[in-house]
Amino acid sequence: MLTMRILVAALISFGVLIGVVSPAQAALPSWPNVKEGQNGANVLTAQHLLRHRGYNISADGDFGPATEAAVKQFQSANGLSADGQIGPNTWPKLVVSVKQGNNSNAVRAAQVQLNRYGYGLDEDGDFGGGTHSAAVAFQKSKSLSADGIVGPNTWQTLVGGSGSGGGGGGTYSLPLAKSALPRSEYDDPHHDYPAIDLPVNSKPAYAMVTGTAYRINEPNGCGNGLRIVKSGVDYIYCHFSSWSVSNGTSVKAGDRVGTTGNTGNSTGPHLHIAIKISGTSYCPQNFLLALYDGRTPPAPSSLPRTGCFY
Repeated sequence: MLTMRILVAALISFGVLIGVVSPAQAALPSWPNVKEGQNGANVLTAQHLLRHRGYNISADGDFGPATEAAVKQFQSANGLSADGQIGPNTWPKLVVSVKQGNNSNAVRAAQVQLNRYGYGLDEDGDFGGGTHSAAVAFQKSKSLSADGIVGPNTWQTLVGGSGSGGGGGGTYSLPLAKSALPRSEYDDPHHDYPAIDLPVNSKPAYAMVTGTAYRINEPNGCGNGLRIVKSGVDYIYCHFSSWSVSNGTSVKAGDRVGTTGNTGNSTGPHLHIAIKISGTSYCPQNFLLALYDGRTPPAPSSLPRTGCFY
């Protein structure tokens, strides 16, 4: 028995010496390469992290010349090749470990990433109980140390992973994280024509389908909105506080496309969802309820055109 214990101890020591890593460490995804011309959650994350480090740039999710210039400055200051692209050498120096009790732009960056996986957090920079619970849940789902601290391994897993959008995944996705609203809210009809109003504010909005996204800017109507076009069908979002994609961008179901708000002709913060074919409105009620239930939604052309009902 003593000989066996000595052998086991020797093997463990040998594993440490040759650098054997745990399954969780071995499974870490590669850091993405983010550069000028791109947009989306990873760009927004990088912008929040740059702002945390004192760079005065907009956090709009669009990687433009100002963001590239800030990246080059950061790289030069940290002994990196100043190519303006955020890749596997730049991300580890850019990320900042954050935990419960912190309040900063780095926390906002972590909240943006957690929302990629459907946690529905307010991106307010306040690392409170909700953000801590989301971090722990994410870490458990990825076999990481579930301490609630967003450190190097958690950052890499967040940023390098593919996310899960609003929880639908695959061909379709809910327009909001499933945790944002109960099922009962997905049948609330608009007051005068076939559409649905979802009562939320400052929540990430996700592409329901894969298609091409076009921005809507109607101060007296939809406000900051979005139209995702797929196979001749328009999937319409209204009253964003901000967009997360550029005009004409190809999006996949579950990609973040904006943040809900109260712009345009709105009586209060909410996300307005409509489906139109050749300008005719079809009630999205059954479509959204199917997404919530994890079912394949009905064809848009089969939806009622006379209104949405409780």
